[in-house]
Amino acid sequence: MSEDHFHVHGPHEHEAEHRAEHDPFAGRIAVMTAIFATIGAMFGYMGGATQNDALLFKNEAAIRRTEASDQWNFYQAKSSKQNIAELGATLTTGDQQAKYLKEVDRYKGEKEAIMPDAKKLEEQSKAAEESSEASMHVHHRWAQAMTLIQIAIALAAITILTRNRGLQVVAYVTAAGAIAIGALALAHI
Repeated sequence: MSEDHFHVHGPHEHEAEHRAEHDPFAGRIAVMTAIFATIGAMFGYMGGATQNDALLFKNEAAIRRTEASDQWNFYQAKSSKQNIAELGATLTTGDQQAKYLKEVDRYKGEKEAIMPDAKKLEEQSKAAEESSEASMHVHHRWAQAMTLIQIAIALAAITILTRNRGLQVVAYVTAAGAIAIGALALAHI
């Protein structure tokens, strides 16, 4: 410590230090609690990351769905123009009829070019939606793991206060369950 600063310990800090030094049970539980908290931090990070991924995929699906809708609207406009040209061909003869029949063929060709793009965009939207759902499933796994590890931390704290070894086992089993669910999330199961 420097000469111009001093530190006063509170009575609870002194007691906690004394117990940790002379109480291996509390020390072990404290170390396990710190490990549980570290694992929980990783679970929290992964849960947030997978939720962000799900939102990005959901956004991508919406964009592709809008683009597909635009293409289908364009297709419908070409169909309407084709129908008008067919009506014109039906109502006219000669050069005028030939002009309308040429337009009918042109609109058919343009529609044929539009349809595959619209279908491709719909497929991309569906794939992005499926990716979003898969990411949300993994996010839920991370959230479940996080919840269990938080319960294990709380049980560990109660274990120190009550000195109940049975509760210690329950805390460890709960943490093991959290880790197992975290492993499922990591494996995207």
